[in-house]
Amino acid sequence: MSMSKGMRSEVRMGVAVRNGVPYLASSYFTPPFKVANITEDRAAEWLHLMLMCSSPGVLDGDDLSILVELEAYSRLQLHTQSYQRLFRMKKGAAQRMEVRLGKGACFSWLPQPCVPHEDAIFMGSNRIFLSEGSQLVWGEVLTCGRKLTGEVFAFSSYHVRTEIFMQDRLVLMENVCLRPSVLAVEGLGQLEGFTHQASLLFVADNAVEKKGGIVEYLSGLPEVVYGVSQGPAGSLVVRILGNKAEPLYDCLKAMAGLLISSKPVRYAS
Repeated sequence: MSMSKGMRSEVRMGVAVRNGVPYLASSYFTPPFKVANITEDRAAEWLHLMLMCSSPGVLDGDDLSILVELEAYSRLQLHTQSYQRLFRMKKGAAQRMEVRLGKGACFSWLPQPCVPHEDAIFMGSNRIFLSEGSQLVWGEVLTCGRKLTGEVFAFSSYHVRTEIFMQDRLVLMENVCLRPSVLAVEGLGQLEGFTHQASLLFVADNAVEKKGGIVEYLSGLPEVVYGVSQGPAGSLVVRILGNKAEPLYDCLKAMAGLLISSKPVRYAS
């Protein structure tokens, strides 16, 4: 994708474990990003970091790069500060995210909902590399745009590809590509009248055991439709359709709580 002049921004963070407690071992960021430690209990088994951004959203020509590295048995929940707004564009914006998990490490990424404005063009690439015994919870909520101002599927293009590797072998790929002017997003075989969608990818040794609990939870939710599929290499793929962003985001967080084990599994060296 050719880019108009925009901001090139980079974030890198590394998480390690000291005396059984995960900590932020290294971080580097350029404007408008900042990494903040929001962990309330510094002795907790999970490290909570927030990816903060002083920009109102993603602008035309922006080129964003994020790298997250977790050492063996470290556990990180990475949060975002607010909804991600994709503003009106002529050329487009791009974001690349790479996550590398060491042996037995756990990573949860549930960014707040994405709101593409009219004429927004966005290309995203996510590559996650897992190791033996690692766990991944990866979710997103995509909205139709600014519904209250009449911008329902008025964006030009939203294309995000997520690739998950297990010991450097591709085991799962999700490809979300919406171009409302080319294909009716609300039509048959697409969102079929719904305006918001959420997806959750879960990869772990015990993923299959968690499927029943996820289905039971989702079956009690009103005004949504859902599907839960068992994928390759110990993975679950969840897709939910609804009409409001906040309930779908709360749903992702609730499912993450059901999926993530309380203690990391240690393997013999």
